[in-house]
Amino acid sequence: MSSSTTSTISSGPSSGAGPAIAPSRARVIAILGRIAPLIFLFGLVLLFSVLQPRFLMPLNLFNILRQVSIYGIIAVGMTFVILARGIDLSVGSLVAMTGLVAAVVAKGGIEGRFALSPDGTGYGWPLAAIAAIIAGTIAGYLQGVAVSRLAVPAFVVTLGGMTVFRGIALTIGNGGPVSGFDEAFGWWGRGMIGPVPVPVIVFAVVALIAHFILTQTRFGRSVYAVGSNPDAARLSGINTARVTTLVYAVIGFCSGLGGFVLSARLNSAEAVAGTGYELTAIAAVVIGGTSLHGGTGSIIGTIIGALLTGVLLNGLVILNVSPYVQQILVGLIIVAAVAFDSFVKRQSR
Repeated sequence: MSSSTTSTISSGPSSGAGPAIAPSRARVIAILGRIAPLIFLFGLVLLFSVLQPRFLMPLNLFNILRQVSIYGIIAVGMTFVILARGIDLSVGSLVAMTGLVAAVVAKGGIEGRFALSPDGTGYGWPLAAIAAIIAGTIAGYLQGVAVSRLAVPAFVVTLGGMTVFRGIALTIGNGGPVSGFDEAFGWWGRGMIGPVPVPVIVFAVVALIAHFILTQTRFGRSVYAVGSNPDAARLSGINTARVTTLVYAVIGFCSGLGGFVLSARLNSAEAVAGTGYELTAIAAVVIGGTSLHGGTGSIIGTIIGALLTGVLLNGLVILNVSPYVQQILVGLIIVAAVAFDSFVKRQSR
């Protein structure tokens, strides 16, 4: 009787309430942290549709998707980098550089930079796209080597890369734009497949492939492991330097593809293109729930974050909000997203 009574008392409500409540509260906060961006997205859509009914017009919705697609492609690559505890401030400059690479290849040079090239003088969009992607991948790979092999902080490497790539872009275009592409080139930025813009389809394909890599491959699991605990990942046999190098190659690939699509959409490539894309891409990733501390996040969250950013900016434009105020709001949202991420982590410990 005595042992039975003791056992009953020790497992009673008074002694078990504390441990039972804390994990439950932590789980609720963690779930809220995962779905908060989606709730906020729906809330913004509802708010803007009430304030301005034409917000929900199909033309405007497809316009949002088209705008999101360019920096969404870059944000997919940024997800890999941030998951591995890195950062890349050079993507905007890299978009400009690779866009000019694509333009020069497509036109066969910059001599007729403002005119539509006659048939046969350029190398066409396939080689232009390949050249832009290769240039972006090599640039990203070199930055990854500097971060992983030379142990230079990612912030410093990519800050330097931001200046270097912008300078290369200015050199390629000789300080001016290159414009006037054929219809096949422009289709990748302005074409439609049914009612859906081609850039949106490109973004969707890139996101699907990236999601598969992160969730179904050894490399994807290694990215999460390196971001969660680099020392533990190294001791478990993961080549952390190789993983770090490759994630920067991935974002270089995405920046090259984004540069090609942006040039096709604008029918022009110039050194000032992509300005501010690094902020927008980082915002999409962080707002989507990827932790700046690494190891936590997903491509699905990045898609939601990109859509949320696009909806916010589009809604503010429709409501005639000043562009200066738009930048303030985006900055505040980034800070709030990081603060909420830190709060979730503290509560889950």
